[in-house]
Amino acid sequence: MNAFGKSDEFVVPSTQANKAGSEPVAESVEGRISAKRNVSTPDPDRTPKRTNRGSLGLAGVRVTARAQPGLKFTSLLHHVNVALLRTAFFDLKKTAAVGIDEVTWYDYEQGLDDRLADLHGRIHCGAYRAKPSKRIYLTKPDGRERPIGIAALEDKVVQKAVAVVLECIYEHDFLGFSYGFRPGRSQHQALDALSVALTSRKVNWIVDADVAGFFDTIDHLWLIQFLEHRIGDQRLLRLIGKWLRAGVSDDGEWSETTVGTPQGAVISPLLGNVFLHYVLDLWIRWWRKQEGRGDVVVIRYADDFVIGFERKAEAEACLDELRARFAKFGLKLHDTKTRLLEFGRHATARRTARREGGPETFDFLGFTHRCGVTRSHGWFTIHRASIAKRMRAKLATLKEQLRKRLHLPIGANGRWLRSVLQGWLNYHAVPGNMPRLQQFRQALGRLWLQQLRRRSQRSNWTWERMLQLMERHLPPLRILHPYPDKRFRARLNAGAV
Repeated sequence: MNAFGKSDEFVVPSTQANKAGSEPVAESVEGRISAKRNVSTPDPDRTPKRTNRGSLGLAGVRVTARAQPGLKFTSLLHHVNVALLRTAFFDLKKTAAVGIDEVTWYDYEQGLDDRLADLHGRIHCGAYRAKPSKRIYLTKPDGRERPIGIAALEDKVVQKAVAVVLECIYEHDFLGFSYGFRPGRSQHQALDALSVALTSRKVNWIVDADVAGFFDTIDHLWLIQFLEHRIGDQRLLRLIGKWLRAGVSDDGEWSETTVGTPQGAVISPLLGNVFLHYVLDLWIRWWRKQEGRGDVVVIRYADDFVIGFERKAEAEACLDELRARFAKFGLKLHDTKTRLLEFGRHATARRTARREGGPETFDFLGFTHRCGVTRSHGWFTIHRASIAKRMRAKLATLKEQLRKRLHLPIGANGRWLRSVLQGWLNYHAVPGNMPRLQQFRQALGRLWLQQLRRRSQRSNWTWERMLQLMERHLPPLRILHPYPDKRFRARLNAGAV
């Protein structure tokens, strides 16, 4: 198998003239007997099929990337064909916000075949031009605003197709403790891995790290250098460069982008994973082997990561070196959100002996993690609860949405609230989080009750009547996720990394 995903068996031998009295070369290569001896051989029932051993496409890229980790792929853009662009288009969210082109998914679907054929031609002849991202701001739970870049629909299609090609290579390069925005991986798998690591390994100290404005501070030059370790196709690199330099449009005013990749762009999560793979993942693996004497565990989901240490001195040394490492590549750990805390099976006893109170907690992927013990045996375990601040922010958003739905029938609001609560349960219904789930459901019911009472000055809605309405419309509370160790070990037994 060569670097282009084609079989090396397709080597045509040098031909010779089929002289009389000699066996034809074509027949000798195919392993057949001479035509002179085929006179008495009956004709076959049907013509034998030729075996198609041409390019294996993206499957060949995956096989080659796995077999040759140091190979640089010099021909990749041809995989971005009309069929892949079509698949990328139908993988996009149909109701996503529009970019500066104001083209919706349904608009682009009209005359899709002609549009994709034209887009494919512009990509491969170099006439494709990336449009600036439309900047909007989302309010975070702490009140700050997070800038989001929304790409034009045509840019989304091409970015999705290129991401599929790059994933065929980098999925074999990314390390096992990287979980963010990867096929077949999820937040709950990262949470499971963290819980299992904290309960089964000798972890006494936690580095809870936060990268300040990660997607907005990615250095373009370093990113391209990292990509060039595996990507030698200059056409594909130029295509990525167009997206990086396209700029942003904020209220119609264009501004240049010299660093960062728009948070919200389809290609950004993959580019962010590539950047942190070289800046953090490979480095921490090396540090753990060369410098670590005790246990060191790492779990990363995009730019959010947790590192556990057995020894405090190693945790402090690694954190100092990590700050210098990030500064070298233009990144910075958040001063107030990055901290070293005592955590683990011995944290309670040690802090009590020093009269320092209970162990500190840390937040990761929507849950607050606390040290605890099991009810049955008193063994050390991790208690996880939905982050209270985020839950209050979610309820505040729902209160405003209910205010706007004041005129709708009770049944319509009930069906909507059922989907809202079910979506919350799908993520937060983990073992041990039932108190938070009950708080959220009860608070949601009280918000609905306030809305119903506002519909009339003579409202007869009581809390007892509201409970009956909630029983009719809202889903019952139950734990939907298994215990972390069961699901994590099931993945290991299934061959997952």
